[in-house]
Amino acid sequence: MNRAPRSALLFAVLLAHGVAHAAQVSVAVASNFTAPMRKIAAAFEQASGHKATLAFGSTGRFYAQVKNGAPFQVLLAADDETPAKLEKEGLAVPGSRFTYATGRLVLWSASPGVVDERGDVLRQPGTGKVAIADPRLAPYGAAAVEVMRRLGVEQALQPRLVRGENISQAYQYVVTGNAQMGFVALSQVMVDGRIDKGSAWPVAASLHTPIRQDAVVLAAGRDSPAATALMAFLRSDAARAIVRAHGYEL
Repeated sequence: MNRAPRSALLFAVLLAHGVAHAAQVSVAVASNFTAPMRKIAAAFEQASGHKATLAFGSTGRFYAQVKNGAPFQVLLAADDETPAKLEKEGLAVPGSRFTYATGRLVLWSASPGVVDERGDVLRQPGTGKVAIADPRLAPYGAAAVEVMRRLGVEQALQPRLVRGENISQAYQYVVTGNAQMGFVALSQVMVDGRIDKGSAWPVAASLHTPIRQDAVVLAAGRDSPAATALMAFLRSDAARAIVRAHGYEL
């Protein structure tokens, strides 16, 4: 079923009825989606009059915060399991969950010539630290571990791994030189549809479980017109174009 026209119609209806009653929506956003979500939030505010207040972090950390009563109204997770779990536990609105993006993983170095086009650098000893997001908290970190396991290099790389709490921290380790390379989100290193600096190996999707990223309205946003409008806007052509431009699949 093609849901885009229906979503566009829904957003148009919400816009017609909501501009005069602009509101705020508090959104917890997986850190890998920082750049596109900032653009989406700006476009959303311009189109609807509603303002999205954004917080960025690891999906696992947000889950714990919501469980402890954090007043987020919408969650944009880096996986599909956490929103489903929150829905099952009565902490999210049933039926509101959908996949807004499918993430891509990339092995990246800020320096040219470090990472080859096949990722064979992972098999070479003594090539420096490798950053990953904490696999217990971040789906991109779990995907990185899965890739290393599939390649048969997990044990050899253990002494060289540095773990960030989330994918943004893993990326910062590479940018600052605290790690020579790292498994990061393709969206973090892609500009205008291409990787604009350093060296990279875009990881084949077949090497890890698909990183399906789901959005869900949380219990605190059940009666929020701004939360409803944001979820509709995420399905709009304008938002989907931003998602694609940052290296995600739909």
